[in-house]
Amino acid sequence: MTVTQDYPISIPTHAILFDLDGTLVDSTDAIVAYWTRFGNQHNIPPERILATSHGKRTVDTLLEHTPHLVSDTIAHELESDLPKEFGDKARTIRGAFDFLQRVDTLYSCDDDDSDGRRRRWWGIVTSGSYSLASQWLDMFGMPIPDVFITAEKVDKGKPNPEGYLLGRKLLSADQSAGRKAVVFEDAPAGIRAGKAAGAVVVGIVSTHTKDEVIAAGADFVVADLLAVDVVRVEDSDEFIVRVLQEA
Repeated sequence: MTVTQDYPISIPTHAILFDLDGTLVDSTDAIVAYWTRFGNQHNIPPERILATSHGKRTVDTLLEHTPHLVSDTIAHELESDLPKEFGDKARTIRGAFDFLQRVDTLYSCDDDDSDGRRRRWWGIVTSGSYSLASQWLDMFGMPIPDVFITAEKVDKGKPNPEGYLLGRKLLSADQSAGRKAVVFEDAPAGIRAGKAAGAVVVGIVSTHTKDEVIAAGADFVVADLLAVDVVRVEDSDEFIVRVLQEA
Protein backbone atom coordinates (compact mmCIF):
# COMPACT_ATOMS: atom_id res chain seq x y z
CA MET A 1 0.00 0.00 0.00
CA THR A 2 1.26 3.49 -0.88
CA VAL A 3 1.43 5.62 2.24
CA THR A 4 0.82 9.02 0.65
CA GLN A 5 -2.16 9.17 -1.70
CA ASP A 6 -4.61 11.83 -2.73
CA TYR A 7 -8.19 11.16 -1.68
CA PRO A 8 -10.81 10.42 -2.86
CA ILE A 9 -9.46 7.47 -4.85
CA SER A 10 -11.54 5.81 -7.57
CA ILE A 11 -11.40 2.04 -8.10
CA PRO A 12 -13.16 0.72 -11.23
CA THR A 13 -14.78 -2.67 -10.76
CA HIS A 14 -17.29 -5.13 -12.17
CA ALA A 15 -18.05 -6.78 -8.82
CA ILE A 16 -17.91 -6.18 -5.08
CA LEU A 17 -17.46 -8.95 -2.52
CA PHE A 18 -17.89 -8.35 1.19
CA ASP A 19 -16.70 -10.31 4.16
CA LEU A 20 -19.41 -10.29 6.83
CA ASP A 21 -18.13 -10.37 10.39
CA GLY A 22 -15.95 -7.36 11.09
CA THR A 23 -16.81 -5.82 7.72
CA LEU A 24 -20.60 -5.40 7.79
CA VAL A 25 -21.38 -6.63 11.29
CA ASP A 26 -19.15 -6.43 14.36
CA SER A 27 -19.90 -9.46 16.48
CA THR A 28 -16.52 -9.38 18.23
CA ASP A 29 -17.97 -9.20 21.75
CA ALA A 30 -20.47 -11.95 20.93
CA ILE A 31 -17.75 -14.19 19.54
CA VAL A 32 -15.48 -13.56 22.53
CA ALA A 33 -18.31 -14.63 24.84
CA TYR A 34 -19.06 -17.64 22.62
CA TRP A 35 -15.48 -18.96 22.44
CA THR A 36 -14.82 -18.12 26.09
CA ARG A 37 -17.69 -20.35 27.12
CA PHE A 38 -16.56 -23.06 24.71
CA GLY A 39 -12.98 -22.92 25.97
CA ASN A 40 -14.06 -23.13 29.59
CA GLN A 41 -16.30 -26.10 28.80
CA HIS A 42 -13.41 -27.97 27.17
CA ASN A 43 -10.56 -26.87 29.46
CA ILE A 44 -8.88 -24.78 26.78
CA PRO A 45 -7.66 -21.25 27.58
CA PRO A 46 -10.13 -19.02 25.69
CA GLU A 47 -7.34 -16.62 24.73
CA ARG A 48 -5.65 -19.44 22.82
CA ILE A 49 -8.77 -19.95 20.71
CA LEU A 50 -9.43 -16.24 20.25
CA ALA A 51 -5.87 -15.62 19.04
CA THR A 52 -6.53 -17.49 15.79
CA SER A 53 -10.29 -17.86 15.35
CA HIS A 54 -11.30 -14.55 13.76
CA GLY A 55 -11.93 -14.76 10.04
CA LYS A 56 -11.78 -18.55 10.01
CA ARG A 57 -14.50 -21.17 9.70
CA THR A 58 -15.72 -22.67 12.95
CA VAL A 59 -14.88 -26.13 11.64
CA ASP A 60 -11.25 -25.03 11.12
CA THR A 61 -11.09 -23.64 14.66
CA LEU A 62 -12.46 -26.92 15.99
CA LEU A 63 -9.87 -28.81 13.96
CA GLU A 64 -7.11 -26.75 15.55
CA HIS A 65 -8.24 -26.94 19.16
CA THR A 66 -10.66 -29.87 19.54
CA PRO A 67 -10.10 -32.22 16.60
CA HIS A 68 -12.19 -34.91 18.26
CA LEU A 69 -15.23 -32.63 17.86
CA VAL A 70 -14.72 -31.80 14.21
CA SER A 71 -17.84 -32.14 12.08
CA ASP A 72 -19.96 -29.79 10.02
CA THR A 73 -22.95 -30.75 12.16
CA ILE A 74 -21.30 -29.67 15.42
CA ALA A 75 -20.00 -26.47 13.82
CA HIS A 76 -23.51 -25.70 12.57
CA GLU A 77 -25.03 -26.31 16.01
CA LEU A 78 -22.48 -24.06 17.71
CA GLU A 79 -22.98 -21.24 15.22
CA SER A 80 -26.76 -21.47 15.31
CA ASP A 81 -26.67 -20.73 19.03
CA LEU A 82 -24.41 -17.69 18.78
CA PRO A 83 -26.87 -14.96 17.63
CA LYS A 84 -29.62 -16.35 19.84
CA GLU A 85 -27.52 -16.30 23.00
CA PHE A 86 -25.10 -13.44 22.39
CA GLY A 87 -26.79 -11.33 19.69
CA ASP A 88 -27.24 -8.42 22.07
CA LYS A 89 -23.46 -7.95 22.00
CA ALA A 90 -23.31 -7.43 18.21
CA ARG A 91 -23.65 -4.22 16.19
CA THR A 92 -23.25 -3.03 12.61
CA ILE A 93 -20.05 -1.49 11.31
CA ARG A 94 -20.53 2.26 10.90
CA GLY A 95 -21.91 3.07 7.47
CA ALA A 96 -22.49 -0.59 6.57
CA PHE A 97 -26.28 -0.51 6.36
CA ASP A 98 -26.48 2.54 4.08
CA PHE A 99 -23.55 1.48 1.89
CA LEU A 100 -24.94 -2.02 1.41
CA GLN A 101 -28.38 -0.65 0.56
CA ARG A 102 -26.78 1.61 -2.04
CA VAL A 103 -24.78 -1.24 -3.54
CA ASP A 104 -27.87 -3.45 -3.66
CA THR A 105 -30.06 -0.89 -5.38
CA LEU A 106 -27.54 0.62 -7.81
CA TYR A 107 -29.06 -0.97 -10.88
CA SER A 108 -30.98 0.21 -13.92
CA CYS A 109 -33.34 -1.60 -16.25
CA ASP A 110 -30.34 -2.24 -18.52
CA ASP A 111 -29.01 -4.63 -15.88
CA ASP A 112 -31.90 -7.06 -16.30
CA ASP A 113 -31.02 -10.35 -17.96
CA SER A 114 -33.20 -12.21 -20.45
CA ASP A 115 -35.38 -13.50 -17.62
CA GLY A 116 -35.98 -10.02 -16.24
CA ARG A 117 -33.76 -10.59 -13.23
CA ARG A 118 -31.28 -8.02 -12.00
CA ARG A 119 -27.70 -8.68 -12.98
CA ARG A 120 -25.78 -9.84 -9.95
CA TRP A 121 -22.73 -7.73 -9.21
CA TRP A 122 -22.15 -8.06 -5.49
CA GLY A 123 -22.00 -10.82 -2.94
CA ILE A 124 -20.80 -11.93 0.48
CA VAL A 125 -17.99 -14.38 1.22
CA THR A 126 -17.98 -15.36 4.88
CA SER A 127 -16.30 -17.97 7.04
CA GLY A 128 -19.57 -18.39 8.92
CA SER A 129 -22.23 -20.97 8.18
CA TYR A 130 -25.37 -20.05 6.27
CA SER A 131 -27.35 -20.25 9.50
CA LEU A 132 -25.04 -17.88 11.36
CA ALA A 133 -24.51 -15.40 8.53
CA SER A 134 -28.17 -15.17 7.54
CA GLN A 135 -29.17 -14.63 11.17
CA TRP A 136 -26.81 -11.66 11.46
CA LEU A 137 -28.10 -10.11 8.23
CA ASP A 138 -31.72 -10.63 9.24
CA MET A 139 -31.07 -9.21 12.70
CA PHE A 140 -29.80 -5.94 11.25
CA GLY A 141 -32.16 -5.71 8.27
CA MET A 142 -29.46 -6.17 5.64
CA PRO A 143 -30.19 -7.83 2.28
CA ILE A 144 -29.05 -11.39 1.61
CA PRO A 145 -27.42 -11.42 -1.84
CA ASP A 146 -27.87 -14.04 -4.53
CA VAL A 147 -24.14 -14.76 -4.32
CA PHE A 148 -23.77 -15.79 -0.69
CA ILE A 149 -20.65 -17.91 -0.14
CA THR A 150 -20.76 -19.47 3.32
CA ALA A 151 -18.58 -22.06 5.05
CA GLU A 152 -20.56 -24.97 3.61
CA LYS A 153 -19.78 -23.93 0.03
CA VAL A 154 -15.98 -24.20 0.17
CA ASP A 155 -13.54 -26.98 0.96
CA LYS A 156 -10.86 -24.60 2.21
CA GLY A 157 -11.49 -21.50 4.30
CA LYS A 158 -9.63 -18.19 4.34
CA PRO A 159 -6.75 -17.40 3.81
CA ASN A 160 -7.30 -19.81 0.93
CA PRO A 161 -8.85 -17.79 -1.93
CA GLU A 162 -11.41 -20.46 -2.86
CA GLY A 163 -14.40 -18.50 -1.57
CA TYR A 164 -13.47 -15.27 -3.32
CA LEU A 165 -12.60 -17.07 -6.54
CA LEU A 166 -16.02 -18.73 -6.46
CA GLY A 167 -17.65 -15.38 -5.78
CA ARG A 168 -15.87 -13.79 -8.74
CA LYS A 169 -16.95 -16.65 -10.99
CA LEU A 170 -20.60 -16.42 -9.96
CA LEU A 171 -20.55 -12.65 -10.52
CA SER A 172 -19.01 -13.07 -13.98
CA ALA A 173 -15.93 -11.22 -12.77
CA ASP A 174 -13.18 -13.74 -13.53
CA GLN A 175 -9.74 -12.17 -13.61
CA SER A 176 -8.83 -14.33 -16.60
CA ALA A 177 -11.52 -12.53 -18.60
CA GLY A 178 -10.14 -9.13 -17.68
CA ARG A 179 -12.90 -8.45 -15.17
CA LYS A 180 -12.19 -6.56 -11.97
CA ALA A 181 -13.34 -7.12 -8.39
CA VAL A 182 -13.12 -5.25 -5.09
CA VAL A 183 -13.10 -7.07 -1.76
CA PHE A 184 -13.96 -5.49 1.59
CA GLU A 185 -12.28 -7.29 4.51
CA ASP A 186 -11.13 -6.73 8.07
CA ALA A 187 -9.19 -9.87 9.04
CA PRO A 188 -5.66 -10.67 7.85
CA ALA A 189 -6.76 -14.15 6.72
CA GLY A 190 -9.53 -12.64 4.59
CA ILE A 191 -7.33 -9.87 3.22
CA ARG A 192 -4.78 -12.44 2.07
CA ALA A 193 -7.59 -14.50 0.53
CA GLY A 194 -8.89 -11.49 -1.39
CA LYS A 195 -5.44 -10.60 -2.69
CA ALA A 196 -4.78 -14.21 -3.69
CA ALA A 197 -8.04 -14.09 -5.66
CA GLY A 198 -6.70 -11.15 -7.64
CA ALA A 199 -9.00 -8.51 -6.16
CA VAL A 200 -8.32 -4.99 -4.96
CA VAL A 201 -8.78 -5.20 -1.20
CA VAL A 202 -10.15 -2.41 0.97
CA GLY A 203 -9.20 -3.21 4.54
CA ILE A 204 -11.39 -2.07 7.42
CA VAL A 205 -9.86 -1.26 10.80
CA SER A 206 -12.45 -2.86 13.06
CA THR A 207 -11.07 -6.05 14.58
CA HIS A 208 -7.36 -5.51 13.89
CA THR A 209 -5.01 -2.54 13.98
CA LYS A 210 -4.22 -0.45 10.94
CA ASP A 211 -0.68 -1.84 10.91
CA GLU A 212 -2.01 -5.41 10.91
CA VAL A 213 -4.40 -4.63 8.06
CA ILE A 214 -1.60 -3.06 6.03
CA ALA A 215 0.79 -5.92 6.79
CA ALA A 216 -1.80 -8.41 5.51
CA GLY A 217 -1.68 -6.70 2.12
CA ALA A 218 -4.73 -4.41 1.93
CA ASP A 219 -4.51 -1.96 -0.96
CA PHE A 220 -6.46 0.72 0.90
CA VAL A 221 -7.35 1.05 4.57
CA VAL A 222 -10.47 2.73 5.97
CA ALA A 223 -11.90 3.12 9.45
CA ASP A 224 -15.40 2.00 8.42
CA LEU A 225 -17.86 2.08 5.52
CA LEU A 226 -18.64 5.76 5.98
CA ALA A 227 -15.32 6.27 4.19
CA VAL A 228 -16.45 4.70 0.90
CA ASP A 229 -19.04 5.30 -1.80
CA VAL A 230 -20.04 3.66 -5.07
CA VAL A 231 -21.30 5.13 -8.35
CA ARG A 232 -22.39 3.71 -11.68
CA VAL A 233 -20.34 4.29 -14.83
CA GLU A 234 -22.78 5.53 -17.46
CA ASP A 235 -23.32 3.22 -20.45
CA SER A 236 -21.08 0.57 -18.91
CA ASP A 237 -21.26 -2.50 -16.71
CA GLU A 238 -18.53 -1.03 -14.53
CA PHE A 239 -18.94 0.70 -11.21
CA ILE A 240 -16.60 2.97 -9.32
CA VAL A 241 -15.81 2.36 -5.67
CA ARG A 242 -14.62 5.62 -4.18
CA VAL A 243 -12.36 5.60 -1.12
CA LEU A 244 -13.05 8.96 0.46
CA GLN A 245 -10.62 8.94 3.36
CA GLU A 246 -7.97 6.62 4.76
CA ALA A 247 -8.02 5.35 8.33
